[in-house]
Amino acid sequence: MIDIGIFDNKIRKIWDSKKEEWYFSVVDIIGILSGSENPSNYWKVLKHRLKDEGSQVVTDCNQLKLKAIDGKMRETDVADTKCVLRIIQSIPSKNAESFKLWLAKVGSERIDEIENPELSIDRAMKNYFLKGYSEKWINQRIKTIEIRKELADEWKRSGVLENQKFAILTNEITLAWSGKSIKEYKELKELKKENLRDNMTNLELALNTLAEATTTEISKKENPEGFYESLDVAKVGGNVAGNARKDIEKRLKKNIVTSKNSQEIISLGINGKNKNKLVILK
Repeated sequence: MIDIGIFDNKIRKIWDSKKEEWYFSVVDIIGILSGSENPSNYWKVLKHRLKDEGSQVVTDCNQLKLKAIDGKMRETDVADTKCVLRIIQSIPSKNAESFKLWLAKVGSERIDEIENPELSIDRAMKNYFLKGYSEKWINQRIKTIEIRKELADEWKRSGVLENQKFAILTNEITLAWSGKSIKEYKELKELKKENLRDNMTNLELALNTLAEATTTEISKKENPEGFYESLDVAKVGGNVAGNARKDIEKRLKKNIVTSKNSQEIISLGINGKNKNKLVILK
């Protein structure tokens, strides 16, 4: 397990709401991991070495204004998570070694999951269990993964192949059933990089699953061709779940779409604490 505690309040970072990405100060990270007394110079030398190796990391880094020690906002080299992890691999130090071992472990697990997809489901269930989610919520969340996979396969069959267009279709479904775009939904729950579904209550998950499953079945029946016809189907499928949400809200006299995120869901016991041992079904 990597010790990310060494980064607490020591790394300057900035959130790009348009790209929905955190950007971290490269010099701050190098200063902590390398132990160098002059991290700026260390980064300068490392940049040249990476360029000579043909790495794209330096090109992928950006410059954004971050608050300096003197309190002024200055242009600073920043990198997203992917670039940061690549930079860490190039730092020879004991502090960086635990991160390198973790990256190797994650890479090995990913290869295993490609060969045996069931492993990814097992690992997801264990991770959710350790976070404190109830067994009922976990089973429901895993089901959403299956439903989502079936929907993605149906979109591909209909000729929608780009991930960016998948995101647009997903946003349309979410807007239709919840009344909010994915961005608005995440803002309501005060999320950034976190997965929206991981921060849904049981009822929110159920309606989201209904919307996607309905979209899949309508698509199979109507056989749309390409993105725009699939977009129309996505709106219809989302509206079916949206009508269900309105009916439930009318009966319960409360909003189904809430600001509750995973921390609140678990801490308030909305999903309940799972006191039983986790059983992975084969």
